[in-house]
Amino acid sequence: MKKELIAYKDPKSPVSEVFRTLRTNIQFMSSKGALKTLLVTSTLPGEGKSWVASNLAVTFAQAGKNVILIDADMRKGRQYTIFGASPIPGISNYLSGVNGNSDPNANLELIDYIQETEIKNLYLMPAGNIPPNPSELLVSPKMVELLNSLKEICDLVIIDGTPCELVTDSLIIARLADSTIVVTASKETKKDNLKRVIANIKNVGGNLAGVVLNKIPISAKKYEQSYYYGSAKMQNKSNSGMKHNQRRNIEQMKNRIRPVENLKPIMNNNNKPNFNVARDNNIQPNNMNNNSDNHKINQNNTQERVLKNKINYENSGTISLEKTNEILKQINEYIDKEKKNLK
Repeated sequence: MKKELIAYKDPKSPVSEVFRTLRTNIQFMSSKGALKTLLVTSTLPGEGKSWVASNLAVTFAQAGKNVILIDADMRKGRQYTIFGASPIPGISNYLSGVNGNSDPNANLELIDYIQETEIKNLYLMPAGNIPPNPSELLVSPKMVELLNSLKEICDLVIIDGTPCELVTDSLIIARLADSTIVVTASKETKKDNLKRVIANIKNVGGNLAGVVLNKIPISAKKYEQSYYYGSAKMQNKSNSGMKHNQRRNIEQMKNRIRPVENLKPIMNNNNKPNFNVARDNNIQPNNMNNNSDNHKINQNNTQERVLKNKINYENSGTISLEKTNEILKQINEYIDKEKKNLK
């Protein structure tokens, strides 16, 4: 089984989630009630039609639906390579009556043309041998009989058709299918071709569910930022970095903010207020026996400035406005007394 089945190989990827979204949209857009047959086609080859059909079949099977995927591109079918199945017998053998086995006389039943895949609930009917007249086989009554029979034994039949701009095979199937989606490629599909294909599907009586835009370029950064799809390793790395930054910010904040001592004035022996300020500022209590008058004044001014800054800083959290005014008043009274003593 190839890596193209990303919905099976990596079910948590953003692409797998897109296919699940497509599955939900198709279910709700079915105007005929229960959706039983779905045709997947494109305008030209190389637009990703078979890839979309196979992964869409996987998502329906993962939802608990019994799904049969028919490779109706009998000219250049490749579903058997995607699933690693046998190319024969397939739909061309069933419709033509030529079983393609070594024993041409073997009497095969419908179940013999269907192969079980590695994915639970998903079965494959390959394209089979390349016939000389694929369009004639599709318009035969046996094709209608095939679809009716498959509807009875499974929940959904997904048909991988041919590109509509090259051959008319898909237009024939569009008349028989309950709904049809057209796969286009970003910056590759021409608008005129798409409009013509849509008009042809509607002209034959087909029910068009919508258009799938494939091959949209996306940056790796945007891919990693998709909701919940980044790997667990990436997420753990991101969380670890966030916690490290938080711890570093907290440490830096602790270094900037030093603990502040209680600013409540303490009365000394002379009944004069003295203050114990923050240790980190190295502000010592005033020495009354200092012989330098200028030193006292500078020290008092420094003390007043530091105390005002500390009070303003702590005002929002621990010191009320009334308490602040009281402390400032005591400071001014203390400074006035000091000035009188100096004189």
